[in-house]
Amino acid sequence: MEDSTPLVTFYDIAFGPPMAETTCAPNPWKARYALNAKAVPYKTTWVPMLDISKVRLAMGVPAARKFADGSDYHTLPMITDSSTDSIVGDSFDIAIHMQTHYADSGVKDLFPPQKLDYVFEHDLAIFAPLSGRDEGVCGDYVRFNHNVDAAFSAHVMLMAHGLPFDSVSGDDVRAEFARRAGVPTWDDLAVRGEKRGVLWGEFRETLAGLARLFMRDCRGPFLLGEEVNFGDFIVGGWLKFMKGTLTSDEWEEARTWHDGVFGRLFDALEKYAEVH
Repeated sequence: MEDSTPLVTFYDIAFGPPMAETTCAPNPWKARYALNAKAVPYKTTWVPMLDISKVRLAMGVPAARKFADGSDYHTLPMITDSSTDSIVGDSFDIAIHMQTHYADSGVKDLFPPQKLDYVFEHDLAIFAPLSGRDEGVCGDYVRFNHNVDAAFSAHVMLMAHGLPFDSVSGDDVRAEFARRAGVPTWDDLAVRGEKRGVLWGEFRETLAGLARLFMRDCRGPFLLGEEVNFGDFIVGGWLKFMKGTLTSDEWEEARTWHDGVFGRLFDALEKYAEVH
């Protein structure tokens, strides 16, 4: 498909300027990878974090998640597609939409059959609610997405304090995040010192099983060796989050974990990381 007039408007979360460089939310990155892999022309609309609910509601897009109290959790990404006259409001659904409507463009199959048997069992608090969905369509990928999201979300406190908020609205966003987490201030969410070291070690160990999936095909760097798919994008979205929020030293260390599989994956996915 020629990269001409954008067919898709892609709604992403606006962090600090320049937004194309600071964008780091994992779910928008999963969808952006899919858009780029399918070579579908698109343009990005940047939505300030505190305006996400207003934008989704104005477009009639329901929330894909719920907070523990049952209230709606409005987040991004979201797309409008002029070629199909549709609006899609979840990263997984966006990837399915790309595969369904642009099957012959770019990467041929975002959801090839494969064994995705990574399971994360935990009793840790999750910072933000996970998306819930039926497993009927692409069920292996649905379960994989849920377990990967849970593994990273359970350790997101290592990264949340490094979010690159806009200097104008940052204080308001931090206050809203603290409210959602049930703590008095944003600083209460920081993890430092010995506690950080312990959680960092637990995070590394949590990802050991995930890393093993990337070691099954020695050709690498993807789950299926040289063939990229949405499973790689699921993990890659979280690696973008780590890159954008950890200190440079921590990120460089994380890249080397488990024989460097995550560093190699991140680098290989840069082919699909252009921000339009």
